[in-house]
Amino acid sequence: MTPAADPKTRTEAIERKNRRMEVTMTDQPAQGEVSNEQLPGLLPILPLYEATLFPKMVLPLMVMEGESVQLVDEVMTRNRIIGLLLASEQADNPEDLKQKLAAIGSGALILKMAKTEDNKAQMLVQGLSRFRVKAFVEGKPYLQAEVEYLEEKPAKGKKIDAMVSNIMNQFLRIVELSPGLPQEIGQMAKSIREPGILADMVASTMNITNEEKQSVLEALEINERLRVVTRLVNQQLEILELGNKIQSQVKGDMEKSQREYYLRQQLKAIKEELGEKDDTPMEVEEYRAKIAEKEMPEEARKEADRELDRLSRMHPSSAEYTVATTYLDWITSLPWYDRAEENLDIAAARKILDEDHYGLEKPKRRIIEFLAVRKLKPESKGPILCFAGPPGTGKTSLGQSIARALGRKFVRISLGGVRDEAEIRGHRRTYVGALPGRIIQGIRRCESNNPVFMLDEIDKVGSDFRGDPSSALLEVLDPEQNHSFQDHYLDIPFDLSSVMFITTANVLDTIPPALRDRMEVLQLLGYTLDEKLHIVNRFLIPRQRRAHGLKADQINFTRGAVKKIISGYTREAGLRNLEREIGTICRGVAATIAQGEAEKVSIQLNTIAKYLGPERFTFEAKSRVNTPGVVMGLAWTPTGGDLLFIEATAMKGKKGLTLTGQLGDVMKESATAALSFIRANAAKLGIDEDFFEDRDIHIHVPAGAIPKDGPSAGVTMLTALASLMIGKAVKKDLAMTGEITLRGQVLPVGGIKEKVLAAHRAGIKELILPKWNEKDLEDIPKKVRKEIAFHFVDKMLDVLKIALSQRQ
Repeated sequence: MTPAADPKTRTEAIERKNRRMEVTMTDQPAQGEVSNEQLPGLLPILPLYEATLFPKMVLPLMVMEGESVQLVDEVMTRNRIIGLLLASEQADNPEDLKQKLAAIGSGALILKMAKTEDNKAQMLVQGLSRFRVKAFVEGKPYLQAEVEYLEEKPAKGKKIDAMVSNIMNQFLRIVELSPGLPQEIGQMAKSIREPGILADMVASTMNITNEEKQSVLEALEINERLRVVTRLVNQQLEILELGNKIQSQVKGDMEKSQREYYLRQQLKAIKEELGEKDDTPMEVEEYRAKIAEKEMPEEARKEADRELDRLSRMHPSSAEYTVATTYLDWITSLPWYDRAEENLDIAAARKILDEDHYGLEKPKRRIIEFLAVRKLKPESKGPILCFAGPPGTGKTSLGQSIARALGRKFVRISLGGVRDEAEIRGHRRTYVGALPGRIIQGIRRCESNNPVFMLDEIDKVGSDFRGDPSSALLEVLDPEQNHSFQDHYLDIPFDLSSVMFITTANVLDTIPPALRDRMEVLQLLGYTLDEKLHIVNRFLIPRQRRAHGLKADQINFTRGAVKKIISGYTREAGLRNLEREIGTICRGVAATIAQGEAEKVSIQLNTIAKYLGPERFTFEAKSRVNTPGVVMGLAWTPTGGDLLFIEATAMKGKKGLTLTGQLGDVMKESATAALSFIRANAAKLGIDEDFFEDRDIHIHVPAGAIPKDGPSAGVTMLTALASLMIGKAVKKDLAMTGEITLRGQVLPVGGIKEKVLAAHRAGIKELILPKWNEKDLEDIPKKVRKEIAFHFVDKMLDVLKIALSQRQ
């Protein structure tokens, strides 16, 4: 039947009449009342695909398939009673169709039937009773089934009455809000006295899915059926009320806009009659004058003229008017060709750099080189520098000093935690409140197209569903591309090739390789003790003294006191904590002077504890390496180098190896390789071969709360094991680093500069380093190289000879 080949035709056949006929009820059909006892136990089954029939309801149907037409023809010669079951989807054969039919349907009486010219059957059916399929019966080209008719038990009570009343009220409201439902349906519903029939009638009338109608048909208990219909009625009413509310709002907004338009037109006509001028052209003329005066590229001028043309046709109260004026403000205020005059005096620039920073020779030399090239070739492009190093080493302040030395404006933006690509490229103008990205904002703020632009903390840029800002920076930080940088808001290329970009980072590993490749990396190492002494006396003490209102003669630091603050209260590569401690002392002195307890204070070795408390860091290396099995190693951290103690001990057991101290997988593998090398070379090292038979080995790396990993502790672990098994303690004031192999080779490691400086800060006198890392000493200050004895090795046996020789 309704499963026709063309779904559109099938839908039209049902929808054309269902609003009226589906809810038509008749207690006296053409052949009289039919009771369940008179209904046949074997019913021909007609599948329904886009409709559901309830008892007492009337439904128009169109039958298109050959087997279904044959079914109708045979039934019309007998009792005209058929069974209607909802099918979830069409099937290719009867067996599959049986699986897709609902278990409960309606017996129906064919009231009218007519054939069309193309052998299709149009008929009008009336629901008689619910039935449940017991079994399908073979023997006909169409489906037949043995059925059980379901009696509907009467139900009464206050709860039933309450649900019926609620359904009736809600349904009347639905009829009122639904323009497709005639008002007579509400009156028809009021006339129904049976709760079950009312529920069926309401469900058949509402605009709900066939699956929801089927759930009502399958609700045999009156209570359950009323609950299901109540839920469906409430849902339908909520949808209709919401749609009605939206329609009212839209209509009200349209009426308001039309009213405002007419009033504006009338106001315009009145002003013309009075001889008054409209204010709108004046603002347009101002922008036209700005565009004419501003020197800008041809493409930018065309875009500005186009936006101005749009603006002249808008009314000031229009929402788009503000968008257009904001865009014109930006495009006419950008420094397209405005440049700050550069200082190309190399000697003066060198003097400024030295005034602002002590040390940092490599970055200073790079800036002087840039100035020299700029002087010889003015059209050269700006470099992309990346200052990488531990916190507090002067990366950000060095950028400000460079801008001062070059005579350029300085712009700084922090990229730490930036996750939105629009922060770099800006938002498109389709968004409410759209603005250009931070790059264009910074250029506009400094009013020149050749500033020193610092992108701080580039290693901390993130990415999420809003895009990847680091990928947007690829164009910004590429001298071959940034001459035509396109911000999404401007939608016009802007030349960034004259900008000197400087980025800062603590670590390089988190910067994407493509972005790192575009930058020239300059490492800023930690400071030595002598460098810190100079910086404290030249910069930190005067700055903190001024910050706390002290005069030069009111506070004095002795050299010994400064050295004690550096070594005993701060152990860092940079200067931040050091300046913090000096600030603490200045605050204490300010309080003393303000209270009249003294007129001036001298900070000496014995008075530091009064302001800073007991000494926080003590160098305990000599006491910790007095026993065999304890060795000092060197570690690299994002904040600089550090010492790493490794301890080994042995106890009775069965050849076990225990590793503790929050070690990573790579570090654990280094310990296993070290033990294997020692066991394989026990005879060469003078270790008893039976040493391992009844002993367990335990290696521990103190500071167990801190995770540790990497291969550079391999040499240190092997030395600790050898020291334990031979029974000799390592040299005093000796530290080491390097990766090992099972064959006893010593491989190079990274972070040599930071590790050497950390050893120097801790007072280490000798260092064992891989021979491959000898070239890395070029960047180490000469004073540090003179004070430390370096041993470069490529074999583990050489390491042990040096480390376990006569103790000093």
